[in-house]
Amino acid sequence: MNRLTGVPLSLARVIEALSSLPGIGSKSAMRLALNLLSRPAADAKALAEALAQLHEQVGFCQRCGCFSEQGACQMCADTKRNHALICVVEQPVDVLMMERGQGYRGSYHVLHGRLSPVDGVGAEQLNLNGLDQRVRAGGVSELILATSATVDGEATAHYLANRYQSHGVRISRIARGVPEGGELEYLDEHTLHRALDQRVFWDQSA
Repeated sequence: MNRLTGVPLSLARVIEALSSLPGIGSKSAMRLALNLLSRPAADAKALAEALAQLHEQVGFCQRCGCFSEQGACQMCADTKRNHALICVVEQPVDVLMMERGQGYRGSYHVLHGRLSPVDGVGAEQLNLNGLDQRVRAGGVSELILATSATVDGEATAHYLANRYQSHGVRISRIARGVPEGGELEYLDEHTLHRALDQRVFWDQSA
């Protein structure tokens, strides 16, 4: 550990730990560490306790693979949701982003990755056994494939569609195209092409 002159060892350790986080450089880490040092000791202790409990209390839902503090996550435990509708995503953070929109009231299934032959990630490494069980158990009317718009994400969506299309389940893919408030001149050709392919007809009765 290369320590700056005048920085106590304890402070240097905190700076080094913070700088290991994604998106936080050494300068930002130092500002955060100094801010923590300027706060009451109780604040730093509360933060340390929260971090210590993070791995102890937060795990993954046994049913869908999303974040959970107990056996089932909030979405799976919510009886008001439409559990016949399953949105398949790559990572638990994708669920958090979907929930921010407050427009989806179905359930989820987290793959914990996506197919990537280059990185050695095949179907065996994905959370597919749980999805197999949910589909085979019956009661699933539609799978919404919400994997990323990357090459690997598209390959994963195609694989899932082929895997489950013979199970009597409707397969859909989230739409791609022009974002709300976006201007055409700033969009790439691929996005424009997908937007045209997935165009909707104007409802003149509305």
